[in-house]
Amino acid sequence: MFVKPDYNLKKIYDIDLQNLKQQGIKAMLFDLDSTLMASKSAAYSEEILNWLNLVRKDFFIAVVSNNKNPKYIENVRAISDFPMLFDAAKPKTAKILEFLKEHNINVKECVLVGDRPLTDILCGKNLGCKTILVDSITAETEAKIVRFVRFLERLTVSH
Repeated sequence: MFVKPDYNLKKIYDIDLQNLKQQGIKAMLFDLDSTLMASKSAAYSEEILNWLNLVRKDFFIAVVSNNKNPKYIENVRAISDFPMLFDAAKPKTAKILEFLKEHNINVKECVLVGDRPLTDILCGKNLGCKTILVDSITAETEAKIVRFVRFLERLTVSH
């Protein structure tokens, strides 16, 4: 099976916000771990926070994460000032569709951004929204086995 993201970028900062705006995108849904913060760190970098503040000037932003660890969720919510959906069950869409409805977001006007083809990008495709695949935010420091697994998963991505 091949999964083709609308955009396949190296870094989250490579996202062309003006282009998305011109396409009528009004909302950006972000995966959390390895996309906005180091996996299971419950901490945003200053660079990500500054970038998110730039993004939110023109877009509704939210996190959709499969994480279901209550303590971790509590820690992340304490440092986040935007809507979040945990235990999202990506690539399934039911919880995300409900979340979008609660926030009056049209799925055709949103983009899902994540680092995993088989959860994030497949979920976006199942939703019917635009998708952006980015490399892990900690790609340079990840263990070799993690990089290898990511490499294998990305073999499912059609360019």
